[in-house]
Amino acid sequence: MSAAGDRLQDTARRAARALPDVSHTYPFTPQLDVYKVAGKVFLIVTEDPDEQIITVKCEPEHARAHVRGYASIPPGRYLDKRHWISLGPGPGITGRLIADLVEDSCHLAVERLPRRDRPGAR
Repeated sequence: MSAAGDRLQDTARRAARALPDVSHTYPFTPQLDVYKVAGKVFLIVTEDPDEQIITVKCEPEHARAHVRGYASIPPGRYLDKRHWISLGPGPGITGRLIADLVEDSCHLAVERLPRRDRPGAR
């Protein structure tokens, strides 16, 4: 079953909040709900009822595969189109896919940090 826009966003928020050391802010605009780990953005939830999307970090080869495989996954809005994808409601966009992509995005953000700056490294 596909996730509708509000469920897509709520699922992404729940998945992000369940991860360790995650912070939540609105650093850019009140319409962009931003989740970070160790100061690095890994999830953006667009607070626009006309465009209910989320944007996550993604390995370039996986990003290309998702863009090809899902009509409602375009390259990331306003971000590096190789490393970010956006998800909107549509066929095949399930809660499990959303949670997996949010978790993967967080892990990518952490993995690119120097070991000393990673959560739990102290």
